[in-house]
Amino acid sequence: MTERNIHLPVAARPSIDDIVSLAQQAEDRGYRRAWLPETWGREAATVLSAIAERTDEIGIGPSILNVYSRSPALVGQTAATLQELSDGRMRLGIGPSGPAVIEGWHGQSFERPLRRTREYVEIVRQVLSGETVNYAGEEFTVGGFRLRSDPPDETVPIDAAGMGPKSVELAGRFADGWHALMLTPDGIRDRLEDLRRGAELGDRDPDDVRVTLSTTCAVSPDGERARTLARQHLAFYVGAMGTFYREALSRQGYEETAEAVASAWGNGDQEGAIAAIGDDLLDDLGAVGTPEEARAQLRKFEGIDGVDRVAVSFPRGAEQDELEATIDALAPEE
Repeated sequence: MTERNIHLPVAARPSIDDIVSLAQQAEDRGYRRAWLPETWGREAATVLSAIAERTDEIGIGPSILNVYSRSPALVGQTAATLQELSDGRMRLGIGPSGPAVIEGWHGQSFERPLRRTREYVEIVRQVLSGETVNYAGEEFTVGGFRLRSDPPDETVPIDAAGMGPKSVELAGRFADGWHALMLTPDGIRDRLEDLRRGAELGDRDPDDVRVTLSTTCAVSPDGERARTLARQHLAFYVGAMGTFYREALSRQGYEETAEAVASAWGNGDQEGAIAAIGDDLLDDLGAVGTPEEARAQLRKFEGIDGVDRVAVSFPRGAEQDELEATIDALAPEE
C-alpha cells in the first residue's frame, strides 16, 4: 500500500510554531512522514529539530538539502544528530537544486551536479557508518574525518532528488530512494524506467530504491480557489526558477504550455503566465479542487506501480487555514 506523506509548505509561515503545528496535525491524521523543503526561508535542520522534539511517531526529513551550500561531512553530522534527536525517525533527502538557487543565492558555481550528488551520497554514507572517512573523488577530498559521537543505531537512508533521466538513473544506482516532483502519471512512469535502469547498473534490486512523489495539492469547497492557488504556484516555478521545471514539463508533452508560461513571466506578465496553465495540466500534475475531486486525483498517483510514497505538498500562496483543510481532506484513509 502506498504510504501518504506531507511535504510542508515551501513558502514562509508566520512562525516556526505554525510549521510545527502542521507536522503535528499530519501526525494526528495518520501521515507517515513530514518532509521539509529548504529554499530561501528558514533553515531546515533547525526546524526539523523542533518537529522532532514536538512529535512522537511521524518520520522527518529534508526534501531537499542542496549539495553545494554545505559540505558532505557537515550533512552527515546533521543527519546523525537528527536521527538521535528523533529516536530513529530521520530520512535524508539531498539533490543539486539548480543554477538559479546555487549561483544566484549561494554564490557557488553550478558544475557537475550529477557527479557531485553521487560523491555526496558516498561520503555521507561513510560518515554515518562511524568509520574514519578517507575519500578521494573528483569533486571532494575528505581525509581523517570521523564522528566523535556514536553513529546512529539505525542507518539513515539517503534519498536523491532528480527530474531528468540521468539524475533519476543516478538515484537508482547509488541512493536509497528517489524524490520526484512535477510529474504527470505518464511522466513518472517514464522516469521509473530510468530508475530501474540505474538500479540494474548498480547491481541492485529496483524495489529496494524507495520512490517518493511530491504532488501539489489544494482543496477548497468550491474548487476554484484551489485551482487559482495551483496555477499561481506552477507559473512561479516554471517562469521564475530557471529552466529545469520548464524542461520537465516539455518532456511530458506540455512544451507549448511551458514555453508560454516562461515567455509571459519573462516579459513581466505574471497574470498571462498564470492564465496559460489549463485545467488539463492541473489535473495531470496534482490533486486540486473540491475535497472529493482532490481525493480522487491523489489516488491516481498512489495507484502507479513503483511509487512507494505520495507526499501532499501545497501551493505557495495558501493560507494556514487552507493548509490545515487540505491536510484534513487528504488524510490517509482507513
